[in-house]
Amino acid sequence: MTLPVSAQSLRVAIIGSGPSAFYAAEYLQKQSPTPVSIDMFERLPTPFGLVRGGVAPDHPKIKTVTKVYEKIATQPGFRFFGNVTLGQDIRHDELTARYHAIIYAVGAQTDRRMGIEGEDLSGSHPATTFVGWYNAHPDYRHLSFDLTQSAVAVVGNGNVAMDVARILASTPEELAQTDIADYALAALRASRVTDIYVLGRRGPAQSAFTNPELKELGELADAEVIVKPEDIDLDPLSAAYIVNDNDRTAERNYQTLLRYSHQPLQGKSKRIHMRFLVSPTRLLGHDCLEEMELVHNELVQAEDGSLRPRPTTITETLPVGLVFRSIGYMGVALEDVPFDARKGVIPNIDGRVTRDGAVVIGEYAVGWIKRGPSGIIGTNKPDSQSTCEQLLADAADGKLLTPVSERVDISALLEARGIEVVTFADWQHLDAAEQARGQAENRVRAKFSDVDEMLAVIRAARG
Repeated sequence: MTLPVSAQSLRVAIIGSGPSAFYAAEYLQKQSPTPVSIDMFERLPTPFGLVRGGVAPDHPKIKTVTKVYEKIATQPGFRFFGNVTLGQDIRHDELTARYHAIIYAVGAQTDRRMGIEGEDLSGSHPATTFVGWYNAHPDYRHLSFDLTQSAVAVVGNGNVAMDVARILASTPEELAQTDIADYALAALRASRVTDIYVLGRRGPAQSAFTNPELKELGELADAEVIVKPEDIDLDPLSAAYIVNDNDRTAERNYQTLLRYSHQPLQGKSKRIHMRFLVSPTRLLGHDCLEEMELVHNELVQAEDGSLRPRPTTITETLPVGLVFRSIGYMGVALEDVPFDARKGVIPNIDGRVTRDGAVVIGEYAVGWIKRGPSGIIGTNKPDSQSTCEQLLADAADGKLLTPVSERVDISALLEARGIEVVTFADWQHLDAAEQARGQAENRVRAKFSDVDEMLAVIRAARG
């Protein structure tokens, strides 16, 4: 029988190091009635997840949240194990033998597919890869995108779609002082993209992007936003949705789009075309993408009261040579951990991991791998707190794992396997090196994108 943790220190392993991981650690540090020891495992040498690898480089204020995470990482009992991959460097059963609880905070690492003909043509990409590429993520640094194309389509109406459109439409000067990857800046400097089509399958009132993201498009130095008045005419259902649901974001977005629709053309070299109620049905081309076939939609009310797009008989063809699909992130399965492939999440009840409907003792999920890709960075804080409340309740009831090995031998185990673990102090040396490189170029930082290069910098700092 598992003993209550109330009489001993609580040992927790957290897999992943993004916002949800750090908010979980913070809550346990502050709320655990007994001393808590936290080991955070991250497959990259760098922490912070999508704050580093997903937030657009021209949004530096959002990234200042890492100051909060740094304070969490310096609390007693916290250890960071960077450059360690679950299922490769360490096994699931080796964690369950050493910790009272495991929290999965791995986010959503891949993208949803459109499921249409021609989706795998050259020139068709998930937005996740483009975002990782320009953010210097090691997994995507070797990719290339055909920026010689003049017309690009971005499928989706969320903030990631807006980020992709904005980066494509920004001038090199607007990006030069950010922490964008050096190779991405060079490629964008040579870009021939002039027209960017942002395509939403529903209407303007149902767009998922936030109003600040939409307004930023109109503040770019050499790009203008084009909205056809007829494309944002609200049908009765959408008009009622804005009024009855008191959705201030929808109202603000609509007013911003209305303002764009009344603006005369300014003659800037790039144009962002906001299109609504259209869905891609086919990507066409011989050896590479040449055209996108679209169907026009109409909105209908579903049984649950929501407004859903329904295809009409009206179609059109859009000549584009590059497309980025941004229709949602998907989680990836972890070795020996339950996974719902359809939803792309770890199955759970209020954060408690389940297998075939039954709760798995001592295992928990937070963030996007728990609930799916929704919300902003701050949304992860209450989400992580909610899961950790369940964990502490289970601890009080004696319903956690019973470790048979000491926490301290994780380090010895990894060392014996030749795994070069990156500590948080190591990361701070790398962080300082990136900032120093950036200052030399009048930039916030100049990121390292190659893992071997990162490890070389860390070794030199240790020496």
